[in-house]
Amino acid sequence: MNFKDVLRVLKYTSQQRKGIFYLLILIIVLQLFYFYSDFSQSDKVNPEEQNWLALQSEIDSLKTLKKGYKLKIYPFNPNFISDYKGYKLGMSIKEIDRFLAFRKENKYVRSAEEFQKVTKVSDSLLDVISPYFKFPDWIRDKKTFNNYSKEYATKSFSKKEKMVVLDINQASQEDLMKIKGIGEALSLRILKQKENMKAFVSMEQLKDVWGLSPEVINELQKYFRVSSFPVIKKIPVNDASLKELSQFPYFRYALAKQIVTYRSMNGNIKNIEDLINIKGFPVEKANIISLYLEF
Repeated sequence: MNFKDVLRVLKYTSQQRKGIFYLLILIIVLQLFYFYSDFSQSDKVNPEEQNWLALQSEIDSLKTLKKGYKLKIYPFNPNFISDYKGYKLGMSIKEIDRFLAFRKENKYVRSAEEFQKVTKVSDSLLDVISPYFKFPDWIRDKKTFNNYSKEYATKSFSKKEKMVVLDINQASQEDLMKIKGIGEALSLRILKQKENMKAFVSMEQLKDVWGLSPEVINELQKYFRVSSFPVIKKIPVNDASLKELSQFPYFRYALAKQIVTYRSMNGNIKNIEDLINIKGFPVEKANIISLYLEF
């Protein structure tokens, strides 16, 4: 095949040239459309849902004024701050997540400056909350802190002391520290979790205490149990405000918002099965959560 044969093959008819021209025009139009169009998916907000949430916010505000509520901050160790506590203090979700990720590495902050370095909170917020930071005396001194950690890491627990089975809701810090693997920090964390929940209703809730290994939980279950169902003030799911629901440790703000929207659009929540249908509900903890709720 010579050069003329090649040119003959590549020679287009008038209709073919028009087709190629129109194809190029179509490609250019599609490229311009793609370039100038916004394909980002924004959350679709149902107008009815938006109205209900706005109304709920007003109701919450009126309840707050009626009760004369005023936020009180008590001294606390920032190393054990929860996501809800951070939210109440004014921290953003990103700031809270940074600190929780830091703590998951079993690291601690020893000053307000270290707290700001980890979370990246603003100077103005730090000025407000740092006066309430309460660090143990030994944590302020790095040398003492390291020695304390090594001492606890190598601490031998007495197996000779005979323990009787106690109600976990009646256990003191000293009782908890008799368990192998539980020191001052973990015992305080268990008591803090019990305080947040008002009372434990199941030994399974120990799995929610950060830092407790399965082995330590097994040891706790040998010597502690929920002897009788504790008297706790249950949360009225159908009457509680958005704020009241979000304060429940098992409900984050986003889930509390979903619950308020669900009951506003569907009527009263009759049982735990209704809650399970709500997006984001921790189904695996439904049996425990139901014991804290009033339908």
